Formats: sequence, structure tokens, C-alpha cells
Amino acid sequence: MNLNATVKDGVAVLAIEGRLDGQNASEAETAFGGLAAEGHSRFVLDMTALQYISSAGLRVVLVAAKKTKAIKGSLICAGMNEAVREVFEMSGLLGILETADAADEAVERLAGR
Repeated sequence: MNLNATVKDGVAVLAIEGRLDGQNASEAETAFGGLAAEGHSRFVLDMTALQYISSAGLRVVLVAAKKTKAIKGSLICAGMNEAVREVFEMSGLLGILETADAADEAVERLAGR
């Protein structure tokens, strides 16, 4: 897994590439926590290059969503491929998380908030 954190229009974008599973979930959680600690409250999890997500990866996303809610921020999961989207759908997370087809679309939505 590779992580790349950037800030666009005041929105923290965490791009996740490869596999998000039990072997690297804590690394992703730490990266998100670091962005929140820097004072960011609007986040995009860019999943465009995410090939696989396990239950441990879903937990990372849920923890990020809870932290975001606690700081009265916003989080959008963007760019899910069909396989990743299916995992989110089966877990019921699609009903509670905001999503976007692309990271740029998500940034545009959040930049106005």
C-alpha cells in the first residue's frame, strides 16, 4: 500500500493505492490521524488506485468517519472501483458514508463547505 497526502483548496486528500488490509491498516489510520492533528476537518479518501479493502481497511474508514464527525468535519470516499464499492455495499457502509465518483468532484463539494 502507498499513501499520498495532499491539500487541495483547503481539503485534505489521502490517496490510497494498492491493498488496505490488516497488514497496513494502522499505517493508514496513523496517516489520517496526522492530517486531523494538523487541524484539517474536510477530508477526501481517494480510492481511485485502491485495489482491495479488507474488514480491517473498512475499520480504518469507519474510524476516520467517526473522528471527522467528532470534529464536526466532512469526509467523502471517492473513486471506488467496482470491487471496492461492492465491499462497501455489502458491509452497509455505502448507506452511511458520503461518496463521489472522483476525488476532484469530492474536493469541489467540500471546498464550498
